[in-house]
Amino acid sequence: MSTQVESNVRRVDAAPQPMLAGEKSPAEMFLVKLFAVIPALALAAAVPPAWGWGLGWVDVGLVAFFYSLTCLGVTIGFHRYFTHGAFKATRALRITLAVLGSTAMQGPIIGWVADHRRHHAYADREGDPHSPWLFGTSARALAKGFWHAHMGWMFRRELTNAARFAPDLLTDPDIQRVNRWFPALTAGTLLAPALAGGLITWSWWGALTAFFWAGLVRVALLHHVTWSVNSICHMIGDRPFTARDKSANFRPPAILSMGESWHNSHHADPTCARHGVRRGQIDISARLIRVFEKLGWATNVRWPRPERLARNLRSTTS
Repeated sequence: MSTQVESNVRRVDAAPQPMLAGEKSPAEMFLVKLFAVIPALALAAAVPPAWGWGLGWVDVGLVAFFYSLTCLGVTIGFHRYFTHGAFKATRALRITLAVLGSTAMQGPIIGWVADHRRHHAYADREGDPHSPWLFGTSARALAKGFWHAHMGWMFRRELTNAARFAPDLLTDPDIQRVNRWFPALTAGTLLAPALAGGLITWSWWGALTAFFWAGLVRVALLHHVTWSVNSICHMIGDRPFTARDKSANFRPPAILSMGESWHNSHHADPTCARHGVRRGQIDISARLIRVFEKLGWATNVRWPRPERLARNLRSTTS
């Protein structure tokens, strides 16, 4: 799969299919707004409870568990495996990663992958769905660009053409099935924490607080961490490697993003399984891929090679 995915990504600029496939339907636009706004409101409402009531150690544990599970589903599954083919996976692992990534509530897998491959094909140029540099370089333009890159782009009606950017997933029966399951998986990612909280505390209150914290707030937190890679990591940070865009390595969200914020390293070598390629750069996703490799679940892993790093390294770092 690695070779096929890499080939698809390399050919998108020359592909005969149009970049867009029409517009999102009114129902799709409603769901985008629902998934983006409701968890965000929950995150805003979380401040008062955090200072005195409604948050216990069970909730903290459930937040950490479900956040880690769904975040890794996106970083390892949707991003490094399905989008870039950084390794080959057994069928069981492939389906598991597709399901876990879907429970992050960032959209169905095929649309997510198509959008991200389009981002790499046109990074920080016209055609990139979420570049912060599309409106200019003045303070006002960058403020508008930040909003657009962070979450504003999702409210646009344009629909990325999956036939052009994700043809391999459109012909995969397992992935097609997971793609159709997205509404049910969305319900599951919100109800599972409530069920766990209720059973652990054996109370309806435990179910309610777990739904709020490990359901809504956890989804909102993961959304904004993911979106910060689109926005902040294309605006500020270090750029030690040569890339044709403004991607940057930004250390603060490295742990919460499971290694995704080493974004300049990623754009310099998109199919590499490790993004934190330099000493001291924590990349939890890469460590778990290494575990999968040792267990035999992942093969043909594209680990960073010294010659590739040396070739992409800038003569002077910024």
